[in-house]
Amino acid sequence: MSFRSTHIALFIDGANLHATARTLGFDIDYRRLLKEFEGRGSLLRAFYYTAIPEDQEYSLLRPLTDWLSYNGYTVVTKAVKEFTDASGRRKLKGNMDIELAVDAMDLAGHIDQMVLFSGDGAFRSLVEAVQRRGVRVTVISTISGQPPMIADELRRQADVFTDLAELQSKIRRDPSERPTPRKGSSA
Repeated sequence: MSFRSTHIALFIDGANLHATARTLGFDIDYRRLLKEFEGRGSLLRAFYYTAIPEDQEYSLLRPLTDWLSYNGYTVVTKAVKEFTDASGRRKLKGNMDIELAVDAMDLAGHIDQMVLFSGDGAFRSLVEAVQRRGVRVTVISTISGQPPMIADELRRQADVFTDLAELQSKIRRDPSERPTPRKGSSA
């Protein structure tokens, strides 16, 4: 009997995962997260999607995205757009849904399992389309928060829903490893 490894791809909605982990009161250790899913099959790709402010030379996200890109993740970014709404309020828009959906559809013919880290109900149609191509979809978010961080229609569409709280012990960053803020230096 031959053993065929399950081909897996991770699709991480960075802003959504960050908000979900924050709701649950912990930080993600992305090295441990990668290791967790490498142990579940053949991990073909781990995508991380985030929008970055375009007018800032340095963003707080830059150290994270740099680290991810050097440590096994495919980082997909785009500039946040600034606009003024009808009420005259300044708003920022940096949605990465289309980029994530295009990459998932491109890779669907090469994977057996898609793991989507997001609770955004806009991904329900994507999950359904990927499933029609024979891919099992696991969605990771949480129902533990008030309100829940996952849209009910996305949770129902997934083949498997995993609450991020269940993975916390495996992917949580040790609080002692949190970088300490640098104090300003005088020249």
